This record gives sequence, C-alpha cells and structure tokens, in this order.
Amino acid sequence: MKENEMNDATFTDPELKKAPEGVDRRAFLMRSATIGAAAVMTGCTTQEKTAQVGGETPATPAPPPLAADLNVVKKAKGPVMTTLDEFYKVGPGPSSSHTIGPMRITYDFYQKASKLPADQLAKVTGLKVHLFGSLSATGLGHGTERASLAGIIGKEPATVEPEFLDSLVTKPDQTFPVKFGDKTLSLSLKDIVYDAPKGDFPHPNTMTCKLMGGDTVLLEQEYYSVGGGFIEWKGYEPPKKGAPKYPYSTMKELLDHAEKNKISIAQLVMANEMSVSGKSEADINAFADKIQTAMVNIVNAGLKAPPGVLPGPIKLKTKAGEVYKRALDDKYEKQRGLGIVSAYALAGSEENARGHLVVTAPTGGSAGVIPALVFVLGEGGRKLSKEKIRSGLLAAAAIGYLGKHNATLSGAEGGCQAEIGVASAMGAALIAQAHDFPPQVVANAAESSLQHHLGMTCDPVAGFVQIPCIERCAFGAVKAWTGFMIASNEIPANRRVDFDTTVNAMALTAKEMNGKYKETSEGGLAVSVTLC
Repeated sequence: MKENEMNDATFTDPELKKAPEGVDRRAFLMRSATIGAAAVMTGCTTQEKTAQVGGETPATPAPPPLAADLNVVKKAKGPVMTTLDEFYKVGPGPSSSHTIGPMRITYDFYQKASKLPADQLAKVTGLKVHLFGSLSATGLGHGTERASLAGIIGKEPATVEPEFLDSLVTKPDQTFPVKFGDKTLSLSLKDIVYDAPKGDFPHPNTMTCKLMGGDTVLLEQEYYSVGGGFIEWKGYEPPKKGAPKYPYSTMKELLDHAEKNKISIAQLVMANEMSVSGKSEADINAFADKIQTAMVNIVNAGLKAPPGVLPGPIKLKTKAGEVYKRALDDKYEKQRGLGIVSAYALAGSEENARGHLVVTAPTGGSAGVIPALVFVLGEGGRKLSKEKIRSGLLAAAAIGYLGKHNATLSGAEGGCQAEIGVASAMGAALIAQAHDFPPQVVANAAESSLQHHLGMTCDPVAGFVQIPCIERCAFGAVKAWTGFMIASNEIPANRRVDFDTTVNAMALTAKEMNGKYKETSEGGLAVSVTLC
C-alpha cells in the first residue's frame, strides 16, 4: 500500500464514482463532488475514500476467525504459562505487534536461513519479506518495514538503536550487507513488500519470509505477530516449561488459590514464575527491577524531550512537557494530580510515537499507561519503595496474562480495548497491589477499569500510533486510578460483575467488532480526521 493511498482521498479515482450498494447514486455523486471541491479550495484532504449518503454504507466484513492451530488460540485450554520476561519486553515503538513482533520474526528467519546446508546457501540470490493484513494496511505508519529490515541484518528489539531506525526514514535507499554462508546479499527497504491487506489469513498480522535462489524458494516461513510482541509461525510449538505451582486460567481460580494459601496475587505470581521458568526469586526480582527502571527512564525522557513535531503526515505537536509544567502550577490539588498522571502517560506514549525504546505493558500502543503509574507511585509522586512497586508489576502481569489467555492483546484482533483496556486494568491492579490491598480488591480494580474500555476501537489516523493513541494512554492511566479508587472504597463482596465476565465480554466484542475498527485505519477517527 502506498503512503498517499493511506493519507489522501483521491476524488478523481474512477472507483469513487460508483455509489456503494444501497446508496442513492445521485446523492452519492453530489456529495463526492462537494467533498472534492472543498478539498481543492482548502488544500485539505480527508482519508475517507467512500461517503455515507442516503443510508448506511454496507459494513466492512469482519476478518476471518483466527486459525484453530495457532498457539494463541489453543493456549486457552490449559493454565496460564506466560512469564514476566516474555510479557514485559523492551523494544522500539510505536507498536509491539507491528514493530517489535516483525523485528523478532525477521531476526528469527535469518537465524534459521543462515543454518541451511552450504550447498543451499551457495545458491542464494535474494530475500523477501511480505507483509499481509493489518501489517500491510498500517505498516507504513508503524515503521514495520524498518523494523523488519533491522531484524534481517541482525538487530534485536531490546538493543536496536533508535537512531538507526530513524536513519532509515531520512535515508530510505540505504543497503546493508547480509551474509549467508559465503554469499553476501545487499538488502534494503525495497526487500520488504507491502502485500495484500485483506485475505483469509491465519492471523490479522501475518507475514512471510522467503530466501530465494533465482526463481527457486530455498526457505520459506509463514509468521504471525499475535500481539504484545509475541510471535508464532506455521507449525509453531511453544517452548517446554515447568508446571505452575498454582495453576489458573481464570481470575476465579487465581483468587481461590490466593484465599486458600493466604497469599497475595503478587506472591502467587512469583511462585508460578519460579516453577514455570525455573529461575530463582532473585533473578525474577532483578528482571522486574530492570523493567521498573526502564519505565522510569522512558517517562523522564518523554518529559525532558524538547517540544517538537512527531514523525509522519499528521504533524502532531508534542505536549507532555507543557502539560506537566502547567499541571504543577494548578491551584487545585486534586486537579493537579490528574494533570501530572496524564503528563507522565503522554510522555511515555510520545516516546513510543518517536520510535524510541519502550516496554510492552501489554503492547507498544499502550506503553504510556503502566510507566506513568510506576513513575507516580515512585520517584514522581508517592515515593513507594521499589519492592512495593515490584509487587505491583507482578500483580499487573497476572491481569495481562489473563487478558492474553482468554481474549487478546492485539489491536488488529480486538481493537483498542485489547491494548488500552488491558493496560488500564493492569494499572489498577498495580496500584492496589502496591498499596497492599487484598486479592479481591486487586481483581475488582482491574475489572472496573477494563469494563469501561469495552468496545474501544483501534482507528489510528494515517496508520500512525499518534491520534488517538497518545491521549488514550493518558485516559487509560486516569481510568486505572479511578478503578482503584472505586474498588478500594467499596465493599469488595458487593461487586456484581467479576473480572472473568468482563474479559469474556471483551473477547466477544472483539469477535463481533467490524473489521475496519481493528487497526486497519479504515474507520472511526482514521477516516474522519482531515489532514492539511
């Protein structure tokens, strides 16, 4: 897909002269002419390529269901087996599924391709990466082609230099030598192909990698970026792990374990981390502290960044620093607190939009929520100890695990409810656990926050993770605090709706949501915002 096809409505396109089925043709043509004239007079364009006139435009069909053999589908049949180092991943923004996932995929393919027999490698003439579905539809705005190229040439998400990714924007014609045995290929962005955005794919984020020897395919692998930076491939078998000490696949099972054993959710998660991963408590604590430090650094970097304009055609101006400064001067104390939390979330999300390093919590698009809350609980506000915040991160992970296990974390699969909704629920659990509230309050706080994100669509303008994504992180952080406040002040047993019910509702909503609201930039704000 070409960039101008994503950003501009070309009203001279013959296809636009055809009225959608069920729409009066004359009214359609009149409105198209009016829109076209307005565009000429104002110099503004809209991304909307079809008009709704005289009735409703036929709904975009929902994408096909996920393939039954994907592990992300099969996983719901057993207990939660995800671990912290799989869940909280450091990598470049702006999207865990469109940036971190593809980089991990192409890095994995290169490792497999480089291990082919020498006689096969001697035939190598080229390598192509094909992007499908949502990766094709919004990959330009997400930098998917840059991330994919970075993986091929040996760069990993946690250590890739943001400056390198930025250089691919300013110098898109660069070539890079990549060795396959005794052969060296010169690869560039031209080797990343934006293929069909629509089709019967196993997952909305599907991509294929092909190593070519002339017209012969020497190695081909189909991959899926299933959300939160998690990846699978055709024939994928999950790594072998230990059995969890307290097996659970629902919040009810988790709470039953916690009540029976008189432990907190954080303690339960720690026991399972040790038994599933085989790591020591000290190792797990060290990793959680590293993630906590990374989140603090992300917020600080976003607050200190000079005012500017984010990459892409939207020309969106940054505001985290200004919101923070003005919030500090607010004469109303409680209002000041809301402004500061919002500023922290904007700071983290703007770093994501710049393509700088972020932490998936659970995704890149929602990467401003949890860092904001970690920061305000720690050095940017309440000054809770590192140990308290660490326990909060463990409890937050349990919420994210259940969202992944029983629904989805992918905006391309479930809309923004799967990203900001889950992040906000995680944030509410983080706050409650860090303040030592009992497990039922932690669960109630998470439920309240997720419930009030149900149905949120993923509609990034121009395919960039900026509008509405950046401000949604601020609202997600504030809603997390609201969810915590309600849960910590109500009688816990009086809550009528439980967390499992709300996750099931999210999964059902995702299944029934119109496909154009699933990170395709075909609906909502993506076709309503005018770019000048």
